[in-house]
Amino acid sequence: MEAPIEESLCTRIRRSEQALMAHHEAVLRAYGLTMTQYTVLLTLSREGGMSGAQLARSCGVTQQSMSSVLTNMETKELIRRETSPVHAKVQIATLTDGGQALLDRAYEEVIILERALTDAFTTSEHAALCELLERATTVLIQQTRHATVPPTA
Repeated sequence: MEAPIEESLCTRIRRSEQALMAHHEAVLRAYGLTMTQYTVLLTLSREGGMSGAQLARSCGVTQQSMSSVLTNMETKELIRRETSPVHAKVQIATLTDGGQALLDRAYEEVIILERALTDAFTTSEHAALCELLERATTVLIQQTRHATVPPTA
């Protein structure tokens, strides 16, 4: 007999992800940011200039969605876009000083949760949880690939 749905791993992972997203969205809303916008700022801060396609892949959204996000962020003067020196049709997004300052302020709030989660576990529990989550993510990705391959007749 299978365990009740509330005890399944997938349900627990989903609940954790929903709680994490709800927290981040509540924190970021106070800064006028969506989760995707925050991820763009964080990625550009760490990686430097990137194209919309690169940012879309990094953030897990479509290129069309990212185009809209970047236009909105450019209007807010959080990023600037300039033509790539390599490809004339590609725009490279970079952080503005205002974008970096907003990211720095928002990050100080977001990191509070990371510290609270880290403090909730011993060092060995934290390491084990990280390893287990990585393993679970690998299985989820593998199963998704299998699910998207059409069955052979």
